Amino acid sequence: MNRRRIARYHALGWALLIAHDEVGVLLNHTTHLPEYLVFTGTLWLTQMVLFYYCFSLVYPRYWRPGRGPQLLLGLLATPLVFGAVRYLVEEVLMPAAFGLRNYDPGSSWRAFAIDDVYLSPPVVVLAALAWKIEEVFRREKDQATQLLTQEKTRAELAFLKTQLNPHFLYNTLNYLYAEAYAVSEPLAGAVLRLSDLMRYMLHEGPDGRVELRKEVAYLENYLALHRLRFEDHFFVNFHQPAAVGGQRVAALLLVPFVENALKHGVLHRPDQPVDICLALPAPGRLCFEVRNRVGPHQRDATTGIGLANLRRRLALLYPGRHALEIRSDGTEHYTRLELDLGPV
Repeated sequence: MNRRRIARYHALGWALLIAHDEVGVLLNHTTHLPEYLVFTGTLWLTQMVLFYYCFSLVYPRYWRPGRGPQLLLGLLATPLVFGAVRYLVEEVLMPAAFGLRNYDPGSSWRAFAIDDVYLSPPVVVLAALAWKIEEVFRREKDQATQLLTQEKTRAELAFLKTQLNPHFLYNTLNYLYAEAYAVSEPLAGAVLRLSDLMRYMLHEGPDGRVELRKEVAYLENYLALHRLRFEDHFFVNFHQPAAVGGQRVAALLLVPFVENALKHGVLHRPDQPVDICLALPAPGRLCFEVRNRVGPHQRDATTGIGLANLRRRLALLYPGRHALEIRSDGTEHYTRLELDLGPV
């Protein structure tokens, strides 16, 4: 929890406790009511000072392995802290400012000290509970942060490892393009498109953002290669805006939708083509839809299985800024992603 949220919880807790106590005073005291209200207020002020003495000073410093003696001394000092603050407020400041005293002038120090010893332990225990609860949340947050850092490090290492083979493959594709051009221009074009795909994957980090036009060009090359495979039996429609501006999107974010449709969809039916639609309803808003008929050999739970990792990636990269809809009735599979790209 952040400090602002902790402060709100503390304020709410104190407000409820004080309100409960003051309502009790109003219900049970008919005489000298203003004095009772004033001195319950001073008592709460003193308790708050003691609470934060324990919560912010004693427990964070000394409730640790090997700090037992220091913790014990800090707790033994709580009646003294409580008594000193309470005496200053009730027996020095209040008489000087308002002429009010909580104890009669002839009251002994013993009665004052007994009250302090009696009133301080509940506050000390309450501070201990509050501090332990906050520590539990803090540890969970630290563990989550550490786990996320480890995952990021592993992903970066894995990406660095994958760069070795693409470098070799990319250079090899350049050589094959030069050789293939003399044999078959379509074959050389396919190699060139594959080379463009490799270049995009090689030079863009897995979690980096790229211009949307580059992501669209990647999809076009990807579809063009598949079209070469299926020749005249590849029916995929890709609708997109006439011009894409300076929007930026996470690299390779849209590809899994298309991969899933081509893997599990029906591609050879001209009357039921795979429909891919990219729209920009607003300058900083993206809408990406993919609709495909499910092949007869894919009428099971495997349809859409490649989208599971995409959900996780969207949650990490666009928390609260995306809406993902996935529907499948066994005949048709439909996915829709709405994304807040941020300012252009």
